[in-house]
Amino acid sequence: MQVDRVILAEPRGFCAGVEKAIKALAWMVRIFPPPVYCYHEIVHNRFVVDQFEAQGVIFVDDISEVPLGAPLMLSAHGSAPEVVAAARARGMVIDAVCPLVTKVHHEMKVRSEKGYTVLYVGHAGHEEAVGTMAVAPTSVRLLQYPSDVDNLQDLVEAKTPVALLAQTTLSHDEWRHLMELATEKFPDLWMPNRSDLCFATTNRQAALKAIAGEADAVVVIGSSNSSNTVALEKVAKSSGCTRVYRVNDAAELPDDLVGTVAITAGASAPEQLVTAVIERLNPRSGVEVASVTTEDEYFPPPPELRELLRGLGTVLGCFHGSSAGDPRDPVAGDRSRSAATVLASLITSAR
Repeated sequence: MQVDRVILAEPRGFCAGVEKAIKALAWMVRIFPPPVYCYHEIVHNRFVVDQFEAQGVIFVDDISEVPLGAPLMLSAHGSAPEVVAAARARGMVIDAVCPLVTKVHHEMKVRSEKGYTVLYVGHAGHEEAVGTMAVAPTSVRLLQYPSDVDNLQDLVEAKTPVALLAQTTLSHDEWRHLMELATEKFPDLWMPNRSDLCFATTNRQAALKAIAGEADAVVVIGSSNSSNTVALEKVAKSSGCTRVYRVNDAAELPDDLVGTVAITAGASAPEQLVTAVIERLNPRSGVEVASVTTEDEYFPPPPELRELLRGLGTVLGCFHGSSAGDPRDPVAGDRSRSAATVLASLITSAR
């Protein structure tokens, strides 16, 4: 296949929360003998999950499946409070929840304790939505469709104070529409000063909107269970492009793409998948990168992992005669070590 040119959205691919989670699970694989357990997929990407399964990671959907004392990681999407408690009761646990999800959990807890009913804009069954709503299950209503707003008349009649929170990975347009409907029904609706929508999700949508209109086709790289990837697919379609394809990898590309192809990737899709897609498209006029912003956010490793790694560093330092603060401390170099590099090393070691 050979198209005319490729326009590459920037930013795309791994966000800071995904970087944190992948690197954290990679440390778990290095520190502990297999199997290492993970509650739910560490991130919603089949390629990433496959690499960790090759390293002996077992992904489970029920904490009871984890043997007592086995090393366990909780996924980036956040977990219900009772799940976290059950996990900690079983032994070694590291929580890789994204800090932006933790913020929404905190907002849910605070608003419910102040007597609010929380309207939560999200997708039923998504791990993030399930975990967040479980923070205050008797004080929350899920808003997924406009009709859900119509069914809130009991709150209007009861004059209950109402707050609005959201799943972090939603399409901005989807969230805005439901927010506007909720505000019409509840003029005194409380909302956080800063949107719950993830900055990385918003940035990726903005980058795609900037280029989708001039493309003959749009390719969105990522898994079907990735909410932010599906949101990118919706953004591309709403931008007027008639050919929009969500693919897991280059093998799923249609063979008849022509002209200009715009490419983006969901926040849990690794850059090597992007590279493979570009290679298959083989653009005769090359690749143009279209950037709308530069992301420099960084989330450090989970506190439990930092403590564990520093403890191991201290022990190793004693054996080698080094002192505290040794530059070989693995935590110190985490920011400069990308998740893409970590994934590549996992693939190499599995061969």
